[in-house]
Amino acid sequence: MRKLIVLGFVGLLAQLIDGSLGMAYGVTSSTLLLAAGVAPAAASAAVHFSEIGTSLVSGFAHHKLGNVDWRTVSILAIPGFAGAFAGATFLVSLDGDTAKPWVAGILLGLGIYVIWRFLVLGGRRPTFKSRPSAKMLAPMGVIGGALDAIGGGGWGPVGTTTLLSSGRLEPRKVIGSIDTSEFVVAVGGSLGFILALGSQGIEWSYAAALLAGGVIAAPIAAWLVKKLAARVLGVGAGGLIVLTNSKTIVEAVGGSDAVVIAVAAVLGVLWIAGITWAVRQERRSRMVEAEDGDEDLVLA
Repeated sequence: MRKLIVLGFVGLLAQLIDGSLGMAYGVTSSTLLLAAGVAPAAASAAVHFSEIGTSLVSGFAHHKLGNVDWRTVSILAIPGFAGAFAGATFLVSLDGDTAKPWVAGILLGLGIYVIWRFLVLGGRRPTFKSRPSAKMLAPMGVIGGALDAIGGGGWGPVGTTTLLSSGRLEPRKVIGSIDTSEFVVAVGGSLGFILALGSQGIEWSYAAALLAGGVIAAPIAAWLVKKLAARVLGVGAGGLIVLTNSKTIVEAVGGSDAVVIAVAAVLGVLWIAGITWAVRQERRSRMVEAEDGDEDLVLA
């Protein structure tokens, strides 16, 4: 029971981050399930089944707040479904002990990518051009869906980062559209897992606990997308992902407990430093915006 309560809190926290950033629900949840000893395929399956409910509620909330570009969602949906289905089938075919460090490596890479996006690129102001083309969205959907199923997360890091960096859609609609299309991706991954694993191979209680926490957080996160500093949350979530998965990788290559602790200590210090830097950058950006506003008032 205690583990289910903790997982419910994990689902709540992960959905708060995901609904505010457009990424990190699957990566955060899968990372913690792997750390708890759940097999990679079972962990990703539980996350995807919970995402069916959380993404549905999140998508509805984003739609009500005007955060969804439905053209983008309609183009992403089918490629994302196909990629997730194929990724789930591939992951189940791998041996659990063999797959775990590889999945942890994918999650570690995604965590670093999240940090890079929000720590280094977070200060840039996007310029909005034309809407994203189908030539860009379709392959992005396939790749994002496949990574999402194999790593237990990846739809948000691939989709949100690509769309934000393209400058073709305002941030709130990027996040809302990625969260909404994730429903179809979650269905594709879930079908792949249930056909390959069977219902007995899925931790339904884990999925239910994650779902409960995520459903509570989804409408709150859709509202918070306009309020919270995405830069700080992104670095915080990415650091947690990197820190947790580094333990799995160090153990897989034969590192001792002392090495695991040393690596965790170094990464922990870097994580805190990154969050501190992100907070300072956010304050600096807000001060510049306030000064620009004052100058505009004087000129007027």
